[in-house]
Amino acid sequence: MAGHGGAPVGDDLPIADNEFSSGKTAVRIASVAALGGLLFGYDSAVINGAVDSIQEDFGIGNAELGFAVASALLGAAAGAMTAGRIADRIGRIAVMKIAAVLFLISAFGTGFAHEVWAVVLFRIVGGIGVGVASVIAPAYIAETSPPSIRGRLGSLQQLAIVSGIFLSFAVNWLLQWAAGGPNEPLWFGVDAWRWMFLAMAVPAVVYGALAFTIPESPRYLVASHRIPEARRVLSTLLGGKNLEITIHRIQDTLEREDKPSWRDLRKPTGGLYSIVWVGLGLSIFQQFVGINVIFYYSNVLWQAVGFSADESAIYTVITSVINVLTTLIAIALIDKIGRKPLLLIGSTGMAVTLITMAVIFANATIGPDGNPSLPGASGVIALIAANLFVVAFGMSWGPVVWVLLGEMFPNRIRAAALGIAAAGQWAANWLITVTFPGLREHLGLAYGFYGLCAVLSGLFVWRWVRETKGVSLEDMHADIMQHDLPTAAKEG
Repeated sequence: MAGHGGAPVGDDLPIADNEFSSGKTAVRIASVAALGGLLFGYDSAVINGAVDSIQEDFGIGNAELGFAVASALLGAAAGAMTAGRIADRIGRIAVMKIAAVLFLISAFGTGFAHEVWAVVLFRIVGGIGVGVASVIAPAYIAETSPPSIRGRLGSLQQLAIVSGIFLSFAVNWLLQWAAGGPNEPLWFGVDAWRWMFLAMAVPAVVYGALAFTIPESPRYLVASHRIPEARRVLSTLLGGKNLEITIHRIQDTLEREDKPSWRDLRKPTGGLYSIVWVGLGLSIFQQFVGINVIFYYSNVLWQAVGFSADESAIYTVITSVINVLTTLIAIALIDKIGRKPLLLIGSTGMAVTLITMAVIFANATIGPDGNPSLPGASGVIALIAANLFVVAFGMSWGPVVWVLLGEMFPNRIRAAALGIAAAGQWAANWLITVTFPGLREHLGLAYGFYGLCAVLSGLFVWRWVRETKGVSLEDMHADIMQHDLPTAAKEG
C-alpha cells in the first residue's frame, strides 16, 4: 500500500551512519509525534474527575452516564479505523494536525456543553482524535527511527499516554481542590469540572504547533513520488551518505501501480495476512487483561480496603505514577532484551497478580452497599497485587504492543493494518469498561477472567509473535510477505 512507510531511515546504512541517525533529530521528532499519546491519555482519563458532576448537573441516570463515559471509546475506534487510510492520502503530519484540531474542539465543546447530548457529541469528537493519534504516532515513529533505538523511541508513545493519564488526574485534583469541589465555580463562574476539559486545549495547541516543526515521513514522500523532498528529509536525518540506496530500497517495498485500498490486507490465497491477525490479537489481549479497570474503577479497590473517597483518589494518582515509572523500565530494556521476552515476562507477572486478586475477592465479604470488604492481611495483599500488576503491565504489554504495531506490518499495509489493530483495541477497551460495573459484586469472577486472559496472552506471544529487535523494516517486510505465500510459490 503506497504511503505505508517502510524502513527506519537508517536501515541501509553502515553502523556509523546509524549511530549518526540515532542522535537528537530522531529523538526530537519522535517526541513531538508522541505528544499525540499525551493527549490520548489526557482525553481518555479526564472524564473521571467529572463523572459525578455531569450526572448531577444534567440529571441523568446510570445508563445515560455510562454511555457518555464510553462514547469517547467508540469515537476512538472509528478514528483508528480511518486514520491509516487518510494518512496514506494526505500524509502523516497533516493527520497529526487534524488530531490536534479534534482535541481542541473537544476541549471547548465539552467544557461549555449545556446539554448531555453535547457532552456525548464532543466526547466522540475527542475520541476520534484519540483514535487518530493511536495510529499515526507509532506508524510515524517507526518510519523515522533507526533500528538500534526504534524500540526506545516507539516506547515514547506509551510513556506519553501514561503521562497524559497522570497529568489529567493531577489537573483534575488541583482544579477540584482550588474550587472546593468539582461542581463548585472556579474562574469566571465556570464550574471546576468544566475547566478539567477546557485545560486540554493547552496541550492540543502545543501539539498542533509542534507538528509544523517536524518533517514528513520519508516513506510517505517516496510512496507519493516526491523523491526530492524525501531526499532532503533523509539527508537531514542521516547526513549525505547512501541516500540513493535507501530510497531505492524503500521504492522496492512500495512498488505498485494501483492505488492503496483495504484489499491490500488480503493475501493472494484469500483471507487476511496472518500478521494482521497477530496485531489484532496483541491489541485485544492488551485490553482483556483489565488494565483500564484498575484505572477507571480503582477507587472501588481502595475503598474495599477501608480508605476514604479522598484517600482513594490520591492513591489512584500514585498508581498512575507507578505506571509512568515502569514504562521507563521498558524503554531501558526493549532494545536490549527484545520485545518478545518482555511480553512473556509481563504475561507471567500479570497472570500471577490477577489470579491472586481473583482468589482474594472471591472470598471477600460484600457489605450492604454492595461493595466488597477486605479486612486485615487480605486487603494488604490485594493492594500489593494490584500495584505489581500495574508494574508487570507497564514494563511490558503497555509500551511493547505499541512498538510492535508500529514496526511489525509490511510496508505496503502498515497504516491500514495498524488502524484495524488499534480499532480492535478500542473496541476491546469499550467492552471491558462497560461490562465491569455489572461485575462489581462479582470481582472474583472479573479478576479471574482477566487472569485467564493474561495466561492466554503469554501462550499467544510464545506461539505467534516474532522478535523484531534490531531488524530493518524492509527485512521484516520480505519475511512476512514470503511467509504468507502458497508453498509452491515459496519453493519456486
